[in-house]
Amino acid sequence: MLTCKEQVARSSDYLDAQLTFRERLLVRHHLMFCPNCRRFIRQMRLMQATLRIMPDEPVQDADALAERLAAQRRKGV
Repeated sequence: MLTCKEQVARSSDYLDAQLTFRERLLVRHHLMFCPNCRRFIRQMRLMQATLRIMPDEPVQDADALAERLAAQRRKGV
């Protein structure tokens, strides 16, 4: 079984589907038994989703953007 440190090192590749079949199995096995790493993966997925919906250009009103992102998160978007 992977250690938490090894799991964290593979997290980005896991979320980007860049692991081999064997590596994916090792990661999933670890996640089955480690609630802290499951929480970490959930946080990384949330971060990826947030970054995908952020605009590419600088935002004039950052407070309005933060409120819009929070509202979308509450809606489950």
